[in-house]
Amino acid sequence: MADLKERLLPPKPQSAVNLRDTSYRSSTSGRQPFQGMDFLGLKKRGQGLRSWIRVDASGNSQVIEVDKFTMMRRCDLPARDLRLLDPLFVYPSTILGREKAIVVNLEQIRCIITADEVLLLNSLDSYVLQYVVELQRRLTANGVSEVWQSDAADLYRRRGSRNFDNGFGSPSPDYLPFEFRALEVALEAACTFLDSQAAELEIEAYPLLDELTSKISTLNLERVRRLKSRLVALTRRVQKVRDEIEQLMDDDGDMAEMYLTEKKRRMETSVFGDQSLVAYRSTEGASVSAPVSPVSSPPEARRLEKSLSIARSRHESMRSSESATESIEELEMLLEAYFVVIDSTLNKLTSLKEYIDDTEDFINIQLDNVRNQLIQFELLLTTATFVVAIFGVVAGIFGMNFSIPLFDYPDAFKWVLIVTGIIGFIIFSAFVWFFKYRRLMPL
Repeated sequence: MADLKERLLPPKPQSAVNLRDTSYRSSTSGRQPFQGMDFLGLKKRGQGLRSWIRVDASGNSQVIEVDKFTMMRRCDLPARDLRLLDPLFVYPSTILGREKAIVVNLEQIRCIITADEVLLLNSLDSYVLQYVVELQRRLTANGVSEVWQSDAADLYRRRGSRNFDNGFGSPSPDYLPFEFRALEVALEAACTFLDSQAAELEIEAYPLLDELTSKISTLNLERVRRLKSRLVALTRRVQKVRDEIEQLMDDDGDMAEMYLTEKKRRMETSVFGDQSLVAYRSTEGASVSAPVSPVSSPPEARRLEKSLSIARSRHESMRSSESATESIEELEMLLEAYFVVIDSTLNKLTSLKEYIDDTEDFINIQLDNVRNQLIQFELLLTTATFVVAIFGVVAGIFGMNFSIPLFDYPDAFKWVLIVTGIIGFIIFSAFVWFFKYRRLMPL
């Protein structure tokens, strides 16, 4: 990994010209130019060279520096597709099938896959280096067996056999074309990266949530809040990858568009057929000297040529439809395998989110219970305060400036306290019985 990292490091840039100093030079009119943002640098930023890692079908890798317009002409891609791979912008995960390339933007893996090579944005990220190493390993390991597999596949297709998978076992990555292998490694890297992040989140989340249920504190609540924000962001990314794979599986046209090797073979076959037909016509024109009347029937050679061309076109259309169906099935099986993986990751995150929601509900129930207990205590305290206030009323009545015969008895004060206490206790008991009858407190 260290040797590959040193090989794939971009060369150190030379000392650039200080454009800021030249922008501050005084103009001929004596005025200072605009001393704000360097718009010239911003304009040329999108046209500058960018480092790419190129991996060909043999597994050889090299670092190349290509500007944006050259890459557009090389891969026949519009500028908006290359904008998806720009690290300066943040775009959701996307897989686009074009005429000559597949644009892949899956987490850290941002690459362009053609029928012959993979162009990956040069980065020091470990997942990018692992993608290059894994792709090279699979290409070099399967390079020897590709020859007889492709020849056997062509032979079985020429014979019209539909049991190709039964003759060679179950479909495996060895039978996939180059672009599907590169796409598989990209899907595997993205799914592995997201699954590892989900596993780390699970390891951190469950002990923290258990601690929060036993001890509710401001620190634990803040940690759970940050954990939930990370969970929501990760779930959104996983959901986007899952939706992208599901959208590809639901659209046969998009899957057929991604079969680049088959389209390249058809194009080469059509070009070779056109060249042979032109050569045949030139040879026939040189051999036939007598003019042909437009009224008379065509000669036997032209009839044979016409019938052969019709049969060839029917045969080619039948082969192309069968191969397209097979390629769609192969790609659909590949996408379905990683759809199961990413769906499992999404289920983990969903279960974790449900656990967080259950923990929040449990905490809310605990807080509601404490709040109810406080309300009950406040209700009892208010009732007791009301009973004690009766003594204040009695003391206020007897403290008025008038004389009554009760003041002449020496035991009057004792009886007033006893009677007031009994009345207060009866009132307090009546309130408690009423609260219990109305089920305002569990007594």
